Amino acid sequence: MADPDPRADGATPPQGEADAPEFSLQSVYLKDCSFEAPKGPRIDGAWNPQINLDLNTAADSISPEMREVVLTVSVTAKNGDSTAFLVEVKQAGIFGVRNLSDEDYRRAVASIAPSVLFPYARAMVSHLVAQGGFPQMLLPPVNFDVLYARSLAESQAAPAPLNS
Repeated sequence: MADPDPRADGATPPQGEADAPEFSLQSVYLKDCSFEAPKGPRIDGAWNPQINLDLNTAADSISPEMREVVLTVSVTAKNGDSTAFLVEVKQAGIFGVRNLSDEDYRRAVASIAPSVLFPYARAMVSHLVAQGGFPQMLLPPVNFDVLYARSLAESQAAPAPLNS
């Protein structure tokens, strides 16, 4: 018979586990969304939209060990010179954070959290576009690890500001 979990009776976890880094998802929710279609689904000419996708991630402290991370996905579809639709989704998650170095925390917020939240935001964008009367829109997968690495490389290559 296996030994019972020592934490089941409220005992503290072994020392190694208490100091272990943690970035764990607690909940996922839709924080905000909007959909604008200036002309509705009426399209002048053939439907051949130019799609612009913008992604942004922000984090806010809820408590010393909890962070709200919000992934904002904005999609603009233009057909010719006119905007067919604009959709913005703010997908949020609450994450437990303990014992992370500054570098690990930045990577968790800029890469891991958006990777978790993006499928939810992608589904909501698809739903809103379809409800607006437009053809199905599935956003392509996004590799947030690559975006984070590129952002790090760009920030390291940028010249330091001059002190006056």
